[in-house]
Amino acid sequence: MEPARGDLELVEVSKHFGHSIAVDNFSQHFEPGQYVCLLGPSGCGKSTTLRMIAGHETVSTGDIKLEGRSICKLQPAQRGTAMMFQSYALFPHLSVLDNVAFSLKMRGVDVPTRERKARELLELVHMNDFTNRLPDQLSGGQQQRVALARALITEPSVLLLDEPLSALDPFLRIRMRAELSRLQRELGLTFIHVTHSQDEAMALSDKIVLMNDAVIEQSGTPNEVFNTPGTEFVARFMGGHNIVKADGRAFALRTDRTRLVSVGEGVHGLVENVEFLGRSVDVSLDCNGTELVASMSDEDFYRHVINEGDSVTVQWSREDLHELSQA
Repeated sequence: MEPARGDLELVEVSKHFGHSIAVDNFSQHFEPGQYVCLLGPSGCGKSTTLRMIAGHETVSTGDIKLEGRSICKLQPAQRGTAMMFQSYALFPHLSVLDNVAFSLKMRGVDVPTRERKARELLELVHMNDFTNRLPDQLSGGQQQRVALARALITEPSVLLLDEPLSALDPFLRIRMRAELSRLQRELGLTFIHVTHSQDEAMALSDKIVLMNDAVIEQSGTPNEVFNTPGTEFVARFMGGHNIVKADGRAFALRTDRTRLVSVGEGVHGLVENVEFLGRSVDVSLDCNGTELVASMSDEDFYRHVINEGDSVTVQWSREDLHELSQA
């Protein structure tokens, strides 16, 4: 049976720059129609992985297969992928319409056909009223929509997005997250999206691949990666967790399941900082040299206001401890 459109597999893929290893033995299967986020800190190898899929970096070892065929030796335009760059890379001297139609022009597609397709995609991204504008006459969010339409016009099997939201202000970033999610569902394409934002990855993806120091630290659904972190790095990077050590073992404990009480048994803590976050309040504690954070609803916090320097008792339930590997 033929592999479905957008079925992508990386098999033991590595990338070396001289003696430096940027990506080490990356193996992962991305199912058709998945929204995948490659997540991790700067320098972990996520963007290099994306560029190898796109064909903008060569693979040192391993193989990349799209719909069952190896694409490692193909030029970027021959792969069945399209890439949306972080900078958007729009041509400043071309109109919105001509920017979107450009790749079809390079393929020799006639003017009526390429302009019709470009208008269809601009309507899809809600930019059909801006066809005659130049890129510098658009906002950042509008430029992103144009770049997205331009990437989609070649009808790729896989869309590659390199930190597409990083240049936007926080309010617009959340709006564009919703737009990307809508488009991916409507088009049914495989999206591979590189980001360093945990919130972005959690909100958008069907699957998170968390990288650290050139390797995959953990992959799974957002729920799996957040609630069952495999290592201390995953728990700390995803945020919202305390690391509790007992009996020579390490456990992850969600900060919203770390409770502060005025009486009862538990761990003694000294309040070091109180951070109001709107719907919640984070209370940072020093518990005999161990740093812990308790996340409380604003209602609970203001019912019993806690100040810096207060002594408190910290409690949690045994079932809320998730054991971590020693890696």
